[in-house]
Amino acid sequence: MSEPILVNVTEEIVRGLVSFLLRGPEYQTFCKCQTCEYDTVALTLNALPSKYVTSLESRDEAFKMMNVPENIELINKEIIHALHAVSKYPRHKVEPTSL
Repeated sequence: MSEPILVNVTEEIVRGLVSFLLRGPEYQTFCKCQTCEYDTVALTLNALPSKYVTSLESRDEAFKMMNVPENIELINKEIIHALHAVSKYPRHKVEPTSL
């Protein structure tokens, strides 16, 4: 029996996609500071349903079920919406340097 865990699979997927998008050519002018990245993740997660699991086996199963084109498209739409909101109203204290 595996150790019990508590994982939001939606959060894992969103974090991965936000990180991937921020390093891509479409968002090279977007601030990549930790505050802006976390704000983007938080706004996205607030717009999506959570999917919590309590074992690695159920995590893997949920990840496979959620990681389909229809869900990824929905998640990407929410991420893009959040990226635009964070870009328009950044919360970081100083203007970060280009990364």
